[in-house]
Amino acid sequence: VTQWHCSQRTRAGGRGVGERLAQCQDQSSRHAAELRDFKNKMLPLLEVAEKEREALRTEADTISGRVDRLEREVDYLETQNPALPCVEFDEKVTGGPGTKGKGRRNEKYDMVTDCGYTISQVRSMKILKRFGGPAGLWTKDPLGQTEKIYVLDGTQNDTAFVFPRLRDFTLAMAARKASRVRVPFPWVGTGQLVYGGFLYFARRPPGRPGGGGELENTLQLIKFHLANRTVVDSSVFPAEGLIPPYGLTADTYIDLAADEEGLWAVYATREDDRHLCLAKLDPQTLDTEQQWDTPCPRENAEAAFVICGTLYVVYNTRPASRARIQCSFDASGTLTPERAALPYFPRRYGAHASLRYNPRERQLYAWDDGYQIVYKLEMRKKEEEV
Repeated sequence: VTQWHCSQRTRAGGRGVGERLAQCQDQSSRHAAELRDFKNKMLPLLEVAEKEREALRTEADTISGRVDRLEREVDYLETQNPALPCVEFDEKVTGGPGTKGKGRRNEKYDMVTDCGYTISQVRSMKILKRFGGPAGLWTKDPLGQTEKIYVLDGTQNDTAFVFPRLRDFTLAMAARKASRVRVPFPWVGTGQLVYGGFLYFARRPPGRPGGGGELENTLQLIKFHLANRTVVDSSVFPAEGLIPPYGLTADTYIDLAADEEGLWAVYATREDDRHLCLAKLDPQTLDTEQQWDTPCPRENAEAAFVICGTLYVVYNTRPASRARIQCSFDASGTLTPERAALPYFPRRYGAHASLRYNPRERQLYAWDDGYQIVYKLEMRKKEEEV
């Protein structure tokens, strides 16, 4: 009797397992059928979506082509109808800019190189990446033997990023490839410069900024050795009542520039709060060798740079639109404003926070609303007609 009951329970357990396996198989079959039905329904929709995507892509390419053609037509029209040079009538009558400045040496600059080129046009633009905030500076050392890239983010900071080469800077995780160089004093604005292995920058002198007396609206130039990470020299810039030279870049009070001739400074003072001033500096001692009052207005200026002893000032509007070189000043007197080209920059994001010219490469390193851009320049002889 006992053996018979065990045999019955075994048969019942076997039937239960078999029923559960059958149910699982049935459910799997139903799910597979439902999946096939869903796939059959989705395939036509995916085909339609793919066709719509291709149509949108084609339409976007067409619109992009139209925009490019429109940009070229606008450039052509602006070339045929160039803006007048920024030379004011009262300055022409009084014999040129700078005749009323106290203690300024407005004599013509004697070139130390045979550089005789000026900008013909901005030939191309390449957007490298977006790194940092809306204002900053990135550059190469025009006298350096390496391909290092220097990035100074912000208008009041004390740490610079140094990348071994441009390729490292363009990587997605670029900051991991960079070494960091900390300077002993925070810089002011975006007027810094890397030149000959040194970082030149402006800082507020010791004391309370804006506190009146001799320290009011003055800046101290610092020469910092990048390899040794030490301050080599410093000098209070010999101009009183400094104000931002660029009407659209309020944080910068001194903009340092380098070209084939050496080191320059762009600035403005309350004595003539309408125009820019230019100074030639000794890179070894930071002494001011010569100074000029230029005819270039501060209003709507956003940045500037120097090539072959000629200052080029870039202007924009509020809100930011297309930037244009609309004023130039040749310290040597070779290039007259009437013979200077006034090219537009290609449209991009906002306004230039900084522009750095590299004489070896003949291109500009630009910082535009956090984007790092390279502009290649086309040059011509200063004596050639526009």
